[in-house]
Amino acid sequence: MAGERVVEAMADISPDLGRYIVEFGFGDVYCRPGLTLREREIATIAALTALGHAAPQLKVHIAAGLNVGLTRTEITETILQMALYAGFPAALNGMFAAKEVFAAHDAEGAAPAGGSMRRETSN
Repeated sequence: MAGERVVEAMADISPDLGRYIVEFGFGDVYCRPGLTLREREIATIAALTALGHAAPQLKVHIAAGLNVGLTRTEITETILQMALYAGFPAALNGMFAAKEVFAAHDAEGAAPAGGSMRRETSN
């Protein structure tokens, strides 16, 4: 679990920070009613993309998005949408992060979530 890795990584320098992230972020905020986990991950992917400098955290949340049922198209469209508000460099960084996560997901033998990355169209 990504949260456990954060706590372990912070243990020797700031164990409280690792604990705060998990307790507040995932214990309090993510457990609130009103948004589904899918909706929370879309919002988080958008925000981390817009920041433009949070690639490690973005990768964690892209993987989490896949785990809660987001399709690759939903993820890439969310990142693409951020080009309008955060700029092309942030969207490019986000897309490269998604590409890495999708490749790792495929290498682990998981079936691609949401099929191909081609644009979905309706007839």
